[in-house]
Amino acid sequence: MADNYLEKRYEEVFGAGRTKIKKVGHTLDELLLRNRSQRGYLKDYVVKREELERIVGVCNKIPSACNQQVLRFHLVAKDSGAEKVLENIRLGAALPELHLPFPGTEPEAFIVICSTVAENKLVDVDLGIAIQSMLLKAVEMGLNGLCIGAFNKGNIKQDFDLPFEPLMIIAVGKGIEKIELTPIAPDESHAYYRKDGMHYVPKIGTKDLII
Repeated sequence: MADNYLEKRYEEVFGAGRTKIKKVGHTLDELLLRNRSQRGYLKDYVVKREELERIVGVCNKIPSACNQQVLRFHLVAKDSGAEKVLENIRLGAALPELHLPFPGTEPEAFIVICSTVAENKLVDVDLGIAIQSMLLKAVEMGLNGLCIGAFNKGNIKQDFDLPFEPLMIIAVGKGIEKIELTPIAPDESHAYYRKDGMHYVPKIGTKDLII
């Protein structure tokens, strides 16, 4: 009865035959909240190459500075060299005492992002857009990810015989960490921290972001 009432009221206000807008899937705000950097992953879930391809698939639909489209992506699944990536990355730079990831929670699927030209501000613009878009796609698919900037670029390029310079790595998997955003003032510490098994990420409030 409630549904019929709402439908009739919609027609009374907007007119019969008008297209009704229905919510499909998750809102952007929901995806953004779920898109937290995970440094620990479920070993029982093996990310398939096809899933990595779906994630990279967003990159021919997003903006590109001057439409250069210079980014290229190397996919690394569990059986195609994940251990080589793990040997050359560092996670949780702000929490060195924890030696993350904990044994048995390491990510085992990666996307190595490269550029066909030397890195510059336009490439960095594309890099940021691509990383956020891919991580949101991963979350939409029920996965999680982590953007990794601390890695041995020379070893990664050599180990995978990459024709272009690697810029960033994204880890992909089923995250197992508990993460919570906590509001802060602009002058408070921005460093993430852990307490009682919870990973806290300080974020400045919207009002303080507006100038």
